[in-house]
Amino acid sequence: MTPSTHGGRAKCLQRLVRLDLPVPRTVALSFAAVHDIAAGIMPDVPALLASFDEGALLCVRPSSQDPDWGGPGAILNIGMNDARYVELSDEMGADSAASLYMRFVQSYAIHVARLDPDTFDEIEDTGRDGLSAALQAYEEEAEEPFPQDPVVQLTEVLRSMARAWEGTTARLLRQARGAPADAGLGLVVQEMALGLGQGTGENGSGVLQLVDSETGLQQITGRYLSQSQGREALEQGTASLYLTRDPRGPSLEEIAPEAFAQLVAHAELMRVRLRAEMQIEFTIENGQVHILDGVRVQRSSRAAVRIAVRLADDGIIPRQEAVLRVEPRGLSELLHRQIAPEAVRDVVGYGVAASPGAATGRIVFSAAEAQASAARNEPCILVRRETSPEDIRGMHAAVGVLTERGGMTSHAAVIGRGLGLPCVVGAARMKFDLKRRRITTEDRRTLKEGDIITIDGTNGQVLAGAPEMIEAVLDDSFQTLMAWADEFRDIGIRANADTPADAATARNFAADGIGLCRTEHMFFDADRITPMREMIFADAPEDRQAALAMLLPMQRKDFTELFRIMEGLPVCIRLFDPPLHEFLPTDRAGLRDLAEALDLPVSDVTRRVEALQEYNPMLGMRGVRLGITVPEIYDMQARAIFEATLDASHDGDPVVPEIMLPLVSAKREVELIRTRIEAVAAEVRTRRGQDFTYRLGVMVETPRACLRADEIAPHAHFLSFGTNDLTQMTYGLSRDDAGRFMSEYVQQGLFGEDPFHVLDVEGVGELVATGVERGRSTNNQVTLSICGEHGGNPESIAFCRAVGMDYVSCSPFRVPVARLAAAHLAIRNQTL
Repeated sequence: MTPSTHGGRAKCLQRLVRLDLPVPRTVALSFAAVHDIAAGIMPDVPALLASFDEGALLCVRPSSQDPDWGGPGAILNIGMNDARYVELSDEMGADSAASLYMRFVQSYAIHVARLDPDTFDEIEDTGRDGLSAALQAYEEEAEEPFPQDPVVQLTEVLRSMARAWEGTTARLLRQARGAPADAGLGLVVQEMALGLGQGTGENGSGVLQLVDSETGLQQITGRYLSQSQGREALEQGTASLYLTRDPRGPSLEEIAPEAFAQLVAHAELMRVRLRAEMQIEFTIENGQVHILDGVRVQRSSRAAVRIAVRLADDGIIPRQEAVLRVEPRGLSELLHRQIAPEAVRDVVGYGVAASPGAATGRIVFSAAEAQASAARNEPCILVRRETSPEDIRGMHAAVGVLTERGGMTSHAAVIGRGLGLPCVVGAARMKFDLKRRRITTEDRRTLKEGDIITIDGTNGQVLAGAPEMIEAVLDDSFQTLMAWADEFRDIGIRANADTPADAATARNFAADGIGLCRTEHMFFDADRITPMREMIFADAPEDRQAALAMLLPMQRKDFTELFRIMEGLPVCIRLFDPPLHEFLPTDRAGLRDLAEALDLPVSDVTRRVEALQEYNPMLGMRGVRLGITVPEIYDMQARAIFEATLDASHDGDPVVPEIMLPLVSAKREVELIRTRIEAVAAEVRTRRGQDFTYRLGVMVETPRACLRADEIAPHAHFLSFGTNDLTQMTYGLSRDDAGRFMSEYVQQGLFGEDPFHVLDVEGVGELVATGVERGRSTNNQVTLSICGEHGGNPESIAFCRAVGMDYVSCSPFRVPVARLAAAHLAIRNQTL
């Protein structure tokens, strides 16, 4: 018997029997048998009944391969009929026997005969009168008496549960939980331990576990209810008892200390022998303990980490298995604030879950208002149609971001993940009116500036008000698990970090270095934007150099701080990438301020700004094309990097910077820029009288660069695949606009997944694999990596390992997820 043939519940009960635990007699039906039952081929039900004592009441429970896949509800007290009711009335009392019979009648009517549940709503009587009313209601609704033959009862229960599993609705529901379409169901037929009666000992039922499901801390938890069956003790409104002594009320430990001690001992044995924290479902019948079921404890992500680490520390499971027992995506709940599971959610809209975590704040509609709100210590949510680089200061000031447009790799999404800032983008079904400073929700409510909202970047919800939150927790168990993951993984994990704060976060999360530093974000501060604009408006090289000279010390300071934070680790700096028009104002007030700063007429400034506009700027004069046509920018940045290298290396470990050229399409581009950078390096060495080394590489983000990687690789120390832009160019699809229709494409099966979220292995992946193969064919020492946002996705990391990359790079807050995912892949590969 295995979980793949009979289901997890059946396998667990088999193991409990082998441990000599007090499990009632049980028969398990396989997936194949249940499939036959659904098709009308019944087993020998009389023979099945003969496996149990004559007159025994039975229950049937589902046994799927994975308990998360669900299944039909359990049916209790099968075999109860008029004759058995009379017998049990003498043994346990008429009221207890009537309660058993009535429960079975109602359960059979609703789940087997498929009668309307309302049929029994008007029955207020209990005991014998209530039972009579229930039997009469069944007969009237079903137009036949309640079946008395246990063979008929069991046959119909088995048939109903089998058909329910194979129905369309059930199949769709379990597929949504990750089950395959043809997932099988086993059924467990078990003799009842009643938990009701007038015996001298205690009677009742409950559940018990040795850990807290939310925190993972060692603590006996659960509930117990006298005179009950199944999981009644957990139902709201019941007079349940505590398990351990508690000042708030009576406990099982006090009223039945021997039974309580046995349960704890059984749970501890199950923990060791089943190698997991288990929840016991139990019944006490006349003081005797019966174990009806055992399932793995439900757990939050925080609890999952603590439980796995403690099992390994206690020598119950090896460290490799402890690492495998924590899902990488679940770590996001530990790294960010989350809405409490029990909190009421007033959902007013949906978008793309672009950056995990939840945040509550007042609505603001501009970066300036976000900064003002932060200055008043008022948390705010920055609401924009879509963000641009000039919104970065506002994003730093806000606690969350909500945009109307965008997808997983839009500007707001990428920056949000880098900052660890909750972000919901592409909320296109909400109406954003930025002029009137209000949002119309999907249910036609109006939210104004200053109203409090909450965004949940983990699931893409927008909520009105401020629900209860759970704070992020990174305890010793988390650090231990991540240290174990690092022992096993075989691919490097770097971080995309643009600021010293990003770098500090990356260092705290034990990144192996910085794989992408986007330098353009450094130019939007108030003291830098003006000289940047002066450089853009300059006509002669010497004028551009004069403007850039003002930026040089600022860049040098940025890089020095970055290098010092990442001391001893590699830092890859991408040279200036975006088109120049992004640094210019577009509104009348901004144009007037720029004209005043440059001492030019507004008309001249307006004409120049318009002349710099491009029809498709993302495919225009940006990246290495700017470095060739306006070489002074890259000269200044190279000088700042080299001078910062020497400054940072003065007191610490030598820094070896990596300089990356963006948007390369041809080897000649690399040759031209490399010549200029080598000239700057020589000049800095001569002027400073100090030597240093550096590495020059290429950001491979055009299809042509992938195809001609064999020509480019000999001129580079490394190739880093920028899969955000590579996906855009391969699909001919804007990552900022894709959010408007991507969910429809995924729902209709046009795309298996958003290609900006999970790397398209078949299309974009083929280009990457080609680039890897051709690059290594002419330079077998070239370092290969991926620095697009796919680098933090577990499925994409598997592809990167398969094609032979050296490392992946992702947002700082995704580094722990990537480290754990890489460890999972390496461990599973070793066990194959």
